[in-house]
Amino acid sequence: QVQLVESGGGLVQPGGSLRLSCAASGFTCSNYAMSWYRQAPGKERELVARIFRFDIRRNYADSVKGRFTISRDDAKNTVYLQMNSLKSEDTAVYYCKADLLDYWGKGTLVTVSS
Repeated sequence: QVQLVESGGGLVQPGGSLRLSCAASGFTCSNYAMSWYRQAPGKERELVARIFRFDIRRNYADSVKGRFTISRDDAKNTVYLQMNSLKSEDTAVYYCKADLLDYWGKGTLVTVSS
């Protein structure tokens, strides 16, 4: 059974940092590109970052370039999102997903507020 469990969200002040984790089970992460998405209140879900197999390439949304870093540990079947210099507009529920697999976790809420 495919499961994706996101964690690491919380309340942080503008300019702060958080590290999100996504623990995958029921499939082998190394076989897939993995992505982080987010959905802010009243908005559509959007792609934040993608890391390809063997870490040969990483793509980022323009809004997070230079602030967020996606990484993967295939030995742990886990994907991470390091978020620095957080802004209020980063407030959202963050989800991870394996490309080509139609499964979503419950997400983890990130709130950036003073």
